[in-house]
Amino acid sequence: MSRHMKAYSEAAAASNITVTEHEVTFDPDASWVKFHLGINRFALYSREDPAIPRLLKEMQSMTVVSADYTQDEKALKGACDCTQVVKPSGHHLKLALKMQNFAKAMFKPMRQQRDEETPEDLFYFVDFQRHNAEIAAFHLDRILDFRRVPPVAGRLVNVTGEVLQVTHNEDLRAVFFNSPANNTCFFAKCLYVCKTEYAVCGSPDLLEGSLSAYLPGLSIAPRISIPNPWIRSYTFTGREEWEVNPFFCDTIKQLYPYNSGNRLLNIIDMSIFDFLISNMDRHHYEIFTKFGDEGFLLHLDNARGFGRHSQDEMSILAPLSQCCMIKRSTLVRLQLLARPEYRLSDVMRESLEGDPLRPILTEPHLLALDRRLQKVLGVVQRCVRRLGEAEVITRDFVKSTERPQAATEKKKVR
Repeated sequence: MSRHMKAYSEAAAASNITVTEHEVTFDPDASWVKFHLGINRFALYSREDPAIPRLLKEMQSMTVVSADYTQDEKALKGACDCTQVVKPSGHHLKLALKMQNFAKAMFKPMRQQRDEETPEDLFYFVDFQRHNAEIAAFHLDRILDFRRVPPVAGRLVNVTGEVLQVTHNEDLRAVFFNSPANNTCFFAKCLYVCKTEYAVCGSPDLLEGSLSAYLPGLSIAPRISIPNPWIRSYTFTGREEWEVNPFFCDTIKQLYPYNSGNRLLNIIDMSIFDFLISNMDRHHYEIFTKFGDEGFLLHLDNARGFGRHSQDEMSILAPLSQCCMIKRSTLVRLQLLARPEYRLSDVMRESLEGDPLRPILTEPHLLALDRRLQKVLGVVQRCVRRLGEAEVITRDFVKSTERPQAATEKKKVR
């Protein structure tokens, strides 16, 4: 690495590469500030929040003043005190960009063309992260009226002027190189599979990517990351209990915090969302600690969605099919989007037209949403036939699901 750094430094000096300094100004009326202030116990933003369309538009052109690795990458070198990180690989590349008005966004570069599908033999935990999946997931989350995905916009980023020339991180600068086609490229800094073969390249400097608005800092709005009860094994041969026990939900219903309130229903909402985007990588979920047990679940990191439009992975719906519960508000929205005049694919197509990188999804992916929506409604119908509507369709806030004898055990689990 020292030889690599020396060679880079010499090349940088010869090319007159210096860190570009920008004056930064804070605006209390900035859209990102309004977004942060609008977060409440029910959602990240209200339905008619004017700050969200403003923020989406501004993220497309904000001046980038600094680029750095995210906390995930820094944790590998002990440079941050992150307690829960994803170990990056060459397939996992993202950067934190700071803007002139103090806004901050996560940049995920394009790794696949729109019409490429994830190979059948590829495990979900080594799949590429797709920038267009992040964009599409935000729009779908908003259409479903969940509003649990931070705003995401597509953008063409100049990787020379908006990353290389503004970063103060020498490790990041060291992974830039020019390809044989004279395009500017860079690759991930990580423990394994980090080679130039896995680099992303501009054309020659411009690179598509998604910009996801950062949430308030943990010192202002603490969050905790909690393992998903329906987590997958993340091994080649292992299987989790929920995959072999069809009554797994009966156990979960007795455990805190799933034995009362909205938490289990929110898990089921999340599984419906993940099924629609075909995301098998939901190993954890996050909540804001300020809102307590009844706060909503954040739907973060959706870049492994929309990998295969030709396959519907029914196991993602295990929380719904095993628990046979769904919020009435969620079901009403799904039924509305199944009607011809409000067809989900049509609403998504129209919504995605507002992004500068359109088309975000190919037509087969849009049509797959309609097909998967029908399968979700089919699972609900089977549950209703078996258990009755009163047992399956619930209010958004429900009574305890625990057995009386389990109530005394709550403190122990807690």
